[in-house]
Parts: sequence; structure tokens; C-alpha cells
Amino acid sequence: MHRFPRLHEALDYAAEAHNGQVRKQTTIPYLSHLLGVCSLVLEYGGDEDQAIAGLLHDVNEDCGEVHRHAVGERFGPRVGMIVEGCTDGVPDDAGVKAPWRDRKKAYLAHLREAPADVLLVSACDKLHNARAIVADRRVVGDVVFQRFKAGRDGTVWYYRELVGVFSERLSPEHPLSIELSTTVAQLA
Repeated sequence: MHRFPRLHEALDYAAEAHNGQVRKQTTIPYLSHLLGVCSLVLEYGGDEDQAIAGLLHDVNEDCGEVHRHAVGERFGPRVGMIVEGCTDGVPDDAGVKAPWRDRKKAYLAHLREAPADVLLVSACDKLHNARAIVADRRVVGDVVFQRFKAGRDGTVWYYRELVGVFSERLSPEHPLSIELSTTVAQLA
């Protein structure tokens, strides 16, 4: 039997940190994404630290710098490292992030060297996001891409690049690579 004693604390932390946030241009509580990523991490063989990182993977970039040190202190250096490795850009003091394409290129380069822990959580994050886009596209069509700074072309480019990196790093036969590739094909 698997027990995850620290996961409850991490869920409370994530719920508090992301309180009031919703998915892009929806009414869906952001916590649903974090729970989905955590679930995927566990489905693809992740341990408790990786599942906790799945819950907290967006806290640095979406909730502020204060969380950068707090996560590592509260949940351990491995969780802190994974969360940091899943962060593709933190807003500056004025709340502005680097240009989208620059951040995405840098994140793709980072993933080519990232530890296995980061790859698992990041791939689960991207899979959950891609599934959400595909589901929304079934309902509203290509209008869904208006939610994203890069529009349809940039979003498809980024997800195809992610598939390439994860297939290379995890292997094309890895179930997570296959699922992400299949989902991105539907997205495109």
C-alpha cells in the first residue's frame, strides 16, 4: 500500500497559494490542473516527492518569488529542485515575464539537460495542458488558441518541440512520450 503523508500538506499549500486563480479564460479553478498533474505523475510511476512537485510546479511563476525558498524548506530540497526545474519564467518586480518565444526556447534547452525528476513532472504538466486544449478545441474550435500569447501556430510549434524533447529524453516508446505525442497530434 502506498502512503503519501506529506501530500496532504502540499495540497493545502497549493490550494492556498493558487487561491482564486482560474485556468486561462475559464472559470475552472487552477487547482484542478495541479491535481491533474499530480495524478499523472503518480500514474506514470512517480513517488511522493514527484507528486508533491506536481502539485507545486507552477507556484514560483504564478504565485511569486516568496515560494521559491519556502517550497524547498517545507518539502525538501528534491521537491524544491523539481519545482525550480519546471519553472519557465518568473515575472520581474513589475510583473512582466521575458518574451514568450525566448522563454519557451530557453525552457526547451533546459529540458534537454534536466534531471529525470524534472522531466517526469514537466511532461505530465504538458500532457495535462495539451489534453485541456484538445478538449476545449472540441467545444469551441480554434478559438481556443486565442487564449495563448503565441496563438495557434506558436502553441502547436511549442508542443511539437516538447514532444521531440520528451521522446528523446524519455524514449519514443515511453508511455508518457506516446501519450503526449498522440495528444499533441490531436491538438495540431
